Amino acid sequence: MTTGFVLDPTACRATDNASPGPDAGVLAGKRIGFRVDRMWRAWDWISEQWADTFRAAGAEVSFWRSAGRSGTEGEQCEAEYAAFLKTIDVAVVGLANCGSCTGWTIRDAITAANAGLPTVAVATRNFEVFAHEMARRGGRSGLRVHVLPYPLNEQLREDVLAIGEAHFSGMLGTMGARLAAKELAA
Repeated sequence: MTTGFVLDPTACRATDNASPGPDAGVLAGKRIGFRVDRMWRAWDWISEQWADTFRAAGAEVSFWRSAGRSGTEGEQCEAEYAAFLKTIDVAVVGLANCGSCTGWTIRDAITAANAGLPTVAVATRNFEVFAHEMARRGGRSGLRVHVLPYPLNEQLREDVLAIGEAHFSGMLGTMGARLAAKELAA
């Protein structure tokens, strides 16, 4: 008779970090990096919209677009992402809007958070629970996740931009952020 081992897929990591990490604080003067991908036009629209608001508040904004994630191309992608993280002060990572996209979004957000950056992962409502579960399994159960409505990508640009505008202040709250120092005094 052969003996086998059954792994418990619900087990918690002994090294879990339940901290959300540092607050982003005042964003004016900081370098904010958006991690986008090739899949979700709605995330491109919202991240560009939010980037414009950050720039107007005095922040510098850059984007990094993920690509192939396996083999030599995956190794290059990972190295490029690590280099990108060294150029920013705050990471906004999205979009968790399908199974594999949620996995990569959370993986990249965990990488940013583990690098000490204030980090927020952005997910749609249908993938919120999965995003938190992936973060827990990745050892960062406290990862900040901001949730947008679902479906998102199937909507018209003007509707998506209205959603982005409506969620901007909530996303700032999730990040523990303020646009400018004068807001702190008000």
